[in-house]
Amino acid sequence: MGTRDLLFLALIYRLAWAGTMESCAHRCGERLNKAAECQCNHQCEQHKDCCEDYKKLCTSQEGPKEMETETEWEEKTAPDSNLYLAPNSCHSRCHEAFDKHHPCHCNSKCQKFGNCCEDYESLCAHDGFSRSSDAITKEELLTISEKIYKADTNKALKEDIILNSQNRISPSETNDQVDRCPEPYSSEQEFVSDLKNMWFGLYSRGNDEGDSSGFEHVFSGEVKKGKVTGFHNWIRFYLQEKEGLVDYYSHNYDGPWDSYPDVLGMQFNWDGYYKEVGSAFIGSSPEFEFALYSLCFISRPGGVCHLSLGGYPLAIQTYTWDKTTYGNGKKYIATAYVVSSMN
Repeated sequence: MGTRDLLFLALIYRLAWAGTMESCAHRCGERLNKAAECQCNHQCEQHKDCCEDYKKLCTSQEGPKEMETETEWEEKTAPDSNLYLAPNSCHSRCHEAFDKHHPCHCNSKCQKFGNCCEDYESLCAHDGFSRSSDAITKEELLTISEKIYKADTNKALKEDIILNSQNRISPSETNDQVDRCPEPYSSEQEFVSDLKNMWFGLYSRGNDEGDSSGFEHVFSGEVKKGKVTGFHNWIRFYLQEKEGLVDYYSHNYDGPWDSYPDVLGMQFNWDGYYKEVGSAFIGSSPEFEFALYSLCFISRPGGVCHLSLGGYPLAIQTYTWDKTTYGNGKKYIATAYVVSSMN
C-alpha cells in the first residue's frame, strides 16, 4: 500500500461520510451538525432544514420512551432486510440511534425492551465498539501496520531530528510532578544564539575584563606570556604577511590533500613574537573552518574529534574555557585547531 493507496482510501472515506450527511440514517436526534447538508433533530422542522428522510426515519424516535410492552415495541420495528447484509447482528452498529426499520437493535435501551440483536452482549456491552475475533487476525494487523509504516514517505529521517529526551524516570516516579528535564528542544534560532555566545562571548585570559573570545583566539591570534597563541587562519596569516607583520620561517607538516583545502603546520614570527607550531587549513573558506570547529566543539568538547575529508583522516582538537560560563552553565570555546601527524 503506497501513498497513493492511502490517499485513495481517504477519498473514499470522505465521499462515504459526505453521503451520510445528506440522510438521517444513524443520525436521528443528533445535535446541530454544521458540516451536514441537512439536520435530523426536532428543531429542523422549525428551521426547515430537515433531511428528506427525517420523518420516515426519525419521527418514531421517541417511541421507545413511551412504550411499556414488547408487543407495542415490535409493532414499530417492521424489518427491512435490505438495510444490512447482516440485519440481525450488531457488527459495526454498537450504540447506533433507534431506527424502526431494524429487526433488532444495538443501543443501551434494547436490553430494557428485550429486542437486542443476539450478539449485542459480545460486541457492544463491554466497551462500546463492535468486535469480532475472526474479522481481523493478529498476523493481518502486523502486516497492515508494516505497510502503513513503509508508506509514510513524508516522515522525518533520523538525521533530521535531534531529540533531547534528557532524564528517564522509573514507573514509580511518574506521579512526582518534578521537572527533571529543564532543557528545551533547540530551535534554529536558539542554535544560532549558542554559536554567537560560544565563539564571540567575551572572557578574560589575563587581567583585563572581557579581553578575549574563541573567535579572536582561533581566527585572529593572540599574544600571551611573550608567545603567539591561536592564529590558525590562513587568510589572516596572508593579510598580516602582506603588511610585513608576519615572517614565515618553515613548515614541518604538509597534508596529503592534492587540492584545497589542505593543512600546513607552520613556524613563523608575528610582530616580534614566535609561533613554534601553528597548524592551519590552507585554501578553505572561513565558513568551512567555522563549521568544522563548531561541529567538533559541540560533539567532542575538550577532546579530539576524528573526521574525514576527501578520503583522508583528519583530527581536530578543541578546548573549553572553564573559568567562566554563559547561559545555563554553557562553556565558551577556548581554542580549536587541526591535529596533524607532527603532534
